[in-house]
Amino acid sequence: MKPFRYLPHTADMRFRAYGGDFRQALQNSALALLGIMLDVRRIRALKATVSRLRLSESADTQEELVWFTLQDMLSKVDSAKLNAYALRISRLEKRNGKFRLSASILYKRTRIDCSMLSVKAVTPSGLAVTSKKGICSIHVIVDV
Repeated sequence: MKPFRYLPHTADMRFRAYGGDFRQALQNSALALLGIMLDVRRIRALKATVSRLRLSESADTQEELVWFTLQDMLSKVDSAKLNAYALRISRLEKRNGKFRLSASILYKRTRIDCSMLSVKAVTPSGLAVTSKKGICSIHVIVDV
């Protein structure tokens, strides 16, 4: 199973990410978003120090958690001009009716510009999380 696939859209970018569970699908959603913004393969191949930037989110629904996480990651990567290549979730739980997440954005410190497309926002419209036959999928539209 591929971690994600890009889908046609008339004006923006759209993708569906997959995983054996919600955690894996969310990490793959982050990878798909980073793949729009940056040359992730090139960043992975760079001989540079790997750094981490922490994220912490909470939300009432899985869809809100996806939106908050991807939007926060987008803001941090864009504002600091990070050569990010992955999101690693260290904690994901549902407690007292709230979804909570702790994660790290993995990036490499280098002066090489690996930018591709400028992403304005992750849109909440059309964002969906579904689980069927042991596969979780997340559908996202990105404003470019």
